[in-house]
Amino acid sequence: MAPQRDRGGGYWRDLDWILLIAAVALSLMGSLLVWSASRADLASESDPQSYLKRHLINIGVALVLGFIASRINYRLLRAYTPVVYVASMVLLLVPFVPGLGVTIAGARAWIDVPLGLTIQPSEFAKITVILMMAALLSERRDREEEPSAQDVLLALAVAAIPTAIILVQNDTGTVLILAAVSLSIVAVSGVRTRWLVGLIGAAILGVLASIQLGLLQEYQVDRLTSFINPNEDVSASAYNANQAAIAIGGGGLDGYGLFEGPQTQGNFVPVNESDFIFTVAGEELGFLGSALLIAFMAVILWRAVLIAWKADDLYGRLVATGVAAWLAFQMFENIGMTLGIMPITGIPLPFVSAGGTSMMATWIALGLLQTVRLHSLAVQRSEV
Repeated sequence: MAPQRDRGGGYWRDLDWILLIAAVALSLMGSLLVWSASRADLASESDPQSYLKRHLINIGVALVLGFIASRINYRLLRAYTPVVYVASMVLLLVPFVPGLGVTIAGARAWIDVPLGLTIQPSEFAKITVILMMAALLSERRDREEEPSAQDVLLALAVAAIPTAIILVQNDTGTVLILAAVSLSIVAVSGVRTRWLVGLIGAAILGVLASIQLGLLQEYQVDRLTSFINPNEDVSASAYNANQAAIAIGGGGLDGYGLFEGPQTQGNFVPVNESDFIFTVAGEELGFLGSALLIAFMAVILWRAVLIAWKADDLYGRLVATGVAAWLAFQMFENIGMTLGIMPITGIPLPFVSAGGTSMMATWIALGLLQTVRLHSLAVQRSEV
């Protein structure tokens, strides 16, 4: 039986403060970028700071949720994962309910809630998929056996169900994230190489089949292919990519200064408070500011991988691996699409972009990393 975590001063002592400080710094830096990106849009409004205020409230709520996640009993987390998973799948279907679902940028992936707010259930689905796959693939390894074919297939089915729902919602960005997370968790679980080769091949065939069979909307195909040759593409996706390149390229070494970027303040780059937030950093903070932003991200990923490496059991290692893979892929994809090296998808930059559900989900994920670390340290002390 795993030892109980110290509920006193040991909790604060054992937290990964390097991880926490990097994430807080990233969120604060993101707040400045969101403020700059939203000022021009709200210049004629009665409260030009309303967007910033809402963003700061979202961060506050996210910090509370992250704290709660870090305090969850390790054994209870594992025991109640199936219940949380089922609840998440039900929530994922709510956007299809007339009167509740909201379509944004072609994706019916949001739920309308009171006070004029919306939530995106697919953000929480990332967490539940990680927890459920980790629970399934760690059961047999806890008895010193590699996951059986049945375990792997069941874990893949757990990931496939929300992936299929989200694909119907036209949210291809989240589908790609879940694919990267699933592959990473399976790889670290100790399965044989043939499983990984088969999964990669199936993913490639799935993308090609979706395009050929018309399962993807035309604008989705444009987003996925416009980065290959943006100069010959006249779609909106190519326009977005070109404007992003102009903004980042114009920033130079130290940028125009906060609130001074011509592309940002002129509203030339669309949704630059969320999907294209990195263009604001590139234009107004320049290469140096962008490098600092990426450095904070690198620290977060380094600590996440370190927590996974030092986890005392396979369950914790798979949870930390899933979180690390999620954040790494989403960070690379978001920044990559603004630089023209990755396809354009509607996914935010973790800890930086505006978006309450995304901010809450990433801070919950950070709390889970802390839970794995705290459990590992408690086990190490009990063995001394």
